[in-house]
Amino acid sequence: MNSATNAQPRPPSRRTFWKESRALVDLATMPGPLLAAGLRKREGPSPMRVVTVPGFGADDWSMLPLRRFLKSRGFQSEGWGLGRNLGGLDLKHELSDLSERWDFIPRDNYQGEGGVPYLCDRLFDRLVEQYGDSDKPIALVGWSLGGFLAREAARDLPDLVDRVITLGSPIVGGPKYTATAERFRSLGQDLDWIEDEIARRESKPIQQPITCIYSKSDAIVDWRAAIDRYSSDVNHIEVNVAHLGFAFNSRVWRHVEDALRA
Repeated sequence: MNSATNAQPRPPSRRTFWKESRALVDLATMPGPLLAAGLRKREGPSPMRVVTVPGFGADDWSMLPLRRFLKSRGFQSEGWGLGRNLGGLDLKHELSDLSERWDFIPRDNYQGEGGVPYLCDRLFDRLVEQYGDSDKPIALVGWSLGGFLAREAARDLPDLVDRVITLGSPIVGGPKYTATAERFRSLGQDLDWIEDEIARRESKPIQQPITCIYSKSDAIVDWRAAIDRYSSDVNHIEVNVAHLGFAFNSRVWRHVEDALRA
């Protein structure tokens, strides 16, 4: 890791948000790469089952183009099936409602800081219910917050999840180093506590292969927070795309396909 990579992450400046307009180009040019992918020679049907996990505020529709690309390349691809990902803000709960998988330091003034782990529990249960009896390996592809959820699923379900691919995901700090930081603070959440608990969680390492795709021009998640400094089997791939364009960019699609075939 170079010194820039090791530098302290920080929330992206609002002055750089204009960079996210590049996602419109990816949206406009998607049909060509999708058609070309369908015409390319396949390597044959893949035994890999791929589940996509959307980012904060998004649902399965947001990753439909990526799933269509993967299906055209012979993968069985489907969404997470849990509706819109609101990071647990829409799920009424207390810290004590979380499963025994989580070993958080108790809080006297709980303001929903465990919403994402509570949502993780729902994802874990769905994966076990849907694919627990399957003999096909499962790969999770998570965009932004969805990548964080995918990583935690791999951590706690090593016999079910074969590998993880993250797209601009906040691996460090949760929302603290993202454009959503102020929204979570406005709800009274302690982002320092969240960051510390995420770091403590890494004492249980992820054993499966991880492909971490990030962009230094990401104006939503600080790219330094999207670097995996913890896992032993991780491949970092830098791309030059907007955060909002990760799932619509054909170069990212090809990186995802390569990671699934590795």
